[in-house]
Amino acid sequence: MSSSDTQTELEAAAFRRLLEHLDARKDVQNIDLMNLAGFCRNCLSKWYVAAAEERGVAVDYEAARERVYGMPYAEWKDKYQREASPEALAKMQQQQTQQ
Repeated sequence: MSSSDTQTELEAAAFRRLLEHLDARKDVQNIDLMNLAGFCRNCLSKWYVAAAEERGVAVDYEAARERVYGMPYAEWKDKYQREASPEALAKMQQQQTQQ
């Protein structure tokens, strides 16, 4: 196996592990991720779609979200999404104006 193949396998394994970690931490809201790391589950979904498009593969955004969330987004939202605190919303708005 080539070094490039190994790198791709390692990166894919790390991505799968990230998804497993996010699945285990449903308590961590997307706004929390955005405020702390500058990306969220929806960002990962968009990156997944973009990577597919770069390779000539059609992946629907909702299908990508289901891959990242481990279930349809609407179901995840109903089960796990909480209303964002005023502090979290203010922090996100502040970060957006600084970009």
